[in-house]
Amino acid sequence: MTNRTALVTGASRGIGKAIAKTLAAAGARIVVASNERENNDLVTAEIMASGGEAFPVFVDMTSPESIKEAFATALQQAPRIDILVNNAGVTKDGLAMRMKKDAWDFVLSVNLTGAFLACQAAMSGMIKERWGRIVNIASVVGMMGNASQANYVASKAGIIGLTKALARELASRNITVNAVAPGFIATDMTAKLPQEVKDAMMATIALKRFGTPEDVAAAVKFLASEEAAYITGHVISVNGGMYM
Repeated sequence: MTNRTALVTGASRGIGKAIAKTLAAAGARIVVASNERENNDLVTAEIMASGGEAFPVFVDMTSPESIKEAFATALQQAPRIDILVNNAGVTKDGLAMRMKKDAWDFVLSVNLTGAFLACQAAMSGMIKERWGRIVNIASVVGMMGNASQANYVASKAGIIGLTKALARELASRNITVNAVAPGFIATDMTAKLPQEVKDAMMATIALKRFGTPEDVAAAVKFLASEEAAYITGHVISVNGGMYM
């Protein structure tokens, strides 16, 4: 991935941080993008301390203007964006019967609309270069559903549909668009779940362990590589056999 620039949204923590560090180790220049300025700086410093190249960019995925500005800022420091990883995501869980429209709109705005706008911002440069990799982070629940997450599930199912639509639209320009659908990944977010919830999840996982952010990052690294040039419109499930 030498001489390639990868912009990773939600790169300030968890899965996004692991993706950024893994792509950096493979030789890519990383744009560390999130709405957490301090953590962006920390991740950037970690990558650079390991011999990689990175710089931070603030982005609010609910704001079309912020997304445009983030890409413009990135292109002041990098010649182009070769790889886009749409990882930024939020949850606002609740039973569908009681879910407020604000909760629905917020989750769809970040997880789906924000990802679409980031794709839009990245694709013009990729089309010009006739090379690009877009990797969207979906979720196992986007394929199997999950109670109390109608907004999140809809956003991640939408990501899968968006991935397939863009894969067809951009293939003639040598741009691949794929998705990675993680299962239960051990992060700061999932660490806060009650033990009974974790136990119930573990019972459904064939490999009998929770995934790591690095497991997801490895799949992203492959899809962003030259070796994945003949794969597009595909969803790689990284879920330990939780859903087959």
